[in-house]
Amino acid sequence: MGIVTAEHDEVDRIVDAWTRQRPDLDFSPLEVLSRVDRLSRHLDRARREAFRRSELEPWEWDVLSALRRAGDPYQLSPKQLLQQTLVSSGTMTNRIDRLVGRRLVRREADPADGRSVLVTLTGDGRTRVDAAITRLVDAEAILLAVLSRSDRDRLAGLLRKLSLGFDT
Repeated sequence: MGIVTAEHDEVDRIVDAWTRQRPDLDFSPLEVLSRVDRLSRHLDRARREAFRRSELEPWEWDVLSALRRAGDPYQLSPKQLLQQTLVSSGTMTNRIDRLVGRRLVRREADPADGRSVLVTLTGDGRTRVDAAITRLVDAEAILLAVLSRSDRDRLAGLLRKLSLGFDT
C-alpha cells in the first residue's frame, strides 16, 4: 500500500494505476463511487459499534428507530414498519416476535380496528434507541470532523441529488 497524503488517497493510487493500464477508459466514476464505498465501510463499522454499545443489532435498530421517529405513543402498524424498513412480511413478523421476546416492543390491539395490531416501543426499547442515536450521531460527527459545516452541507446536497435518482 502506498503512502496516503492529504492530497492523495488510496483511490487516487488505484485510479492512477488503472489509468496507466487502460488510458482508453474514463475512471471518474471510480473516483466518486470507490470513495463512497470505502466511506460506507467506515460508517458501517461506526454504526455497528454504536448499536453494540446499546445492546442492539442493526436490524433491531431499524425497527426501534422507526417506532421512535413516529413520536408519542411510539407505535406503528406492522405494515407501516414494512414500508419503513423494506423487509418482507415474514421477516418483519420474525423481527417483531424477537423484539417482543426482548421486551423492547409490545403488540397492542389497534383501537381503530380490533382485527389489527400496533407495535409499540416499550420504555426499555426507547432507552436503548435513544442511547444508540446519541452514540450514532457522535460517531458520525467524528467521521465528518475533517469537513467544515459548509463542506458537509454541500456534500449532503450532492449526495441527495445522486440518491434521488434511486428513490424514484
